Amino acid sequence: MQNFAFMIHPMHAEDVTRKFKFAGFIPERFLERAFSMFPAMKVAHITGVSSSFESAEGWFIACPLTTRLMTGLPQAYVLKKIIQGGRVAEKLGAKILGLGAFTKVVGDAGITVSRNLNIPVTTGNSYTVATAVEAVREAARVMGHDLKKSSVVILGATGSIGRVCALILAREVRNLTLAARNEKKLEELAAKILYDTGLAVRVTSDVRSAVSSGDVVITVTSAVDTVIEPEDLKSGAVVCDVARPRDVSKSVAEKRDDVLVIEGGVVEIPGEVDFNLDFGFPAGTAYACMAEVMVLALEKRYESYSLGRELDIKQVEEIATLAKKHGFKLAGFRSFGRAVTDQEILEIKKRAGNGSQ
Repeated sequence: MQNFAFMIHPMHAEDVTRKFKFAGFIPERFLERAFSMFPAMKVAHITGVSSSFESAEGWFIACPLTTRLMTGLPQAYVLKKIIQGGRVAEKLGAKILGLGAFTKVVGDAGITVSRNLNIPVTTGNSYTVATAVEAVREAARVMGHDLKKSSVVILGATGSIGRVCALILAREVRNLTLAARNEKKLEELAAKILYDTGLAVRVTSDVRSAVSSGDVVITVTSAVDTVIEPEDLKSGAVVCDVARPRDVSKSVAEKRDDVLVIEGGVVEIPGEVDFNLDFGFPAGTAYACMAEVMVLALEKRYESYSLGRELDIKQVEEIATLAKKHGFKLAGFRSFGRAVTDQEILEIKKRAGNGSQ
């Protein structure tokens, strides 16, 4: 039996109530501050992860800081909390630790955390990229978009996930726009893509302008607040939201019934997995970043795999191959926490009219 741990944290104070029901009676700001005073802790035992080759079990470790606190408190303090959680994982017997949500964004994307622990660490970003790109290809197909002819936009393109998504898609699209706040890094990425593929990409720091031109949009910023609003999107657009917290406003679901918004990186886990924690997904499914640490455990690859902000395409392809070997696969499309049916997609296409190709 192989062992792993995965670190989570509450996106908002209300998420604490998923585990501690009594917390629902406490005002959010007070709850957020009170919970942050707790040490990192084990919150669930994960059982039943099993492939044809190996079985594994693990633990969810909670860092008690919300997204707002992670971005507002001193970085050294936040990293100390994350490392503390890693030591909880070590004591439980985990042989590898996966970092989730903002625990993999803070600081140097897992490198400092890894240096301060006795077990390897992975951010899960390689498998997140693999599944996001796979989901985008399939979503574009069902919405009638030919990626080679479509306008493809990547928000957060200079981050670890956005960057390698851009490098991969640049090999198969002709119209690619990269958007991020740091224009210098954008120019450097554009130069690499031009050198590697011969594709001249457009770069911009104007997110709204970029989104409005996109037939297919991948968004993976590290913003605390939403960055895509209903009025920003082109009719018939496909949006793959890989970010946590979400980049796409919930009002898009209410006001734009002519676009398809999907959650990126959602996979089915092999075996009779029981997470013993409600994180809003159907039974047997999880984020790809969670799945990556499971894949590595099943493969007995106890090594720091996805660290830092420059992922390698070969790593992305390798983890996708290993995941397939062990029976992990892309889950059906989900949008704002619920499954999207084929009939719903057909209706979106009809409402988009000439907006889809």
